Amino acid sequence: MTLADTALTEVMAELAALEDPKIREMNEKHGDDHGVNLGKLRAVAKRLKTQHEFARRLWETGDTAARLLALLICRPKAFERDELDVMLRDARTPKVHDWLVNYVVKKNRHCEDLRLAWSADPDPVVASAGWALTTERVAKQPEGLDLVGLLDVIEAEMKDAPDRLQWAMNHCLAQIGIDNPSLRARAIDIGERLEVLKDYPTPPNCTSPFAPIWITEIVRRQQLT
Repeated sequence: MTLADTALTEVMAELAALEDPKIREMNEKHGDDHGVNLGKLRAVAKRLKTQHEFARRLWETGDTAARLLALLICRPKAFERDELDVMLRDARTPKVHDWLVNYVVKKNRHCEDLRLAWSADPDPVVASAGWALTTERVAKQPEGLDLVGLLDVIEAEMKDAPDRLQWAMNHCLAQIGIDNPSLRARAIDIGERLEVLKDYPTPPNCTSPFAPIWITEIVRRQQLT
């Protein structure tokens, strides 16, 4: 057994020891199949520091906790486009999918190319990643985006989209309404007519993901600052 094999065995054993049945039960309600406290997982990552090749070994295990750890210790800019595409298509649990997009793809030089490719993908989970990257651009780099065209697509397709794609499109709708006063009324109108996430259970003191409420509340807060 090589030193790399030994290190992998030891880290996998450490992750297994952190498994908490109650956390797993809670996570499984959201489609995630791990029971590791994320604060403790981040502590392991902090100790290991950046180790890109070791991150690849962790990813290859297919274990969700190991993959989350891999995304924390990898070097995001070191991945090639096709490698990220394969990883995303293999990342079916929501937390791994979310961390891969937000912690790795957004920092990679192929981000825009992948955004365009994924947004048009027939796989709704892959497409949801493309929409998440589009929302990021709406918020931080809207130049060159056809915002009216995005609203057209959302209006036509969001109502019947599968859950994860619907959620990503709804986020984009809200972001367009929040950041663009000239499109705000239309964004709110689309949300009101489609009623996507209108009845989503929202804890006290949290903002509803229903786009008309979300847009109105965030704009109100911005006007107070």
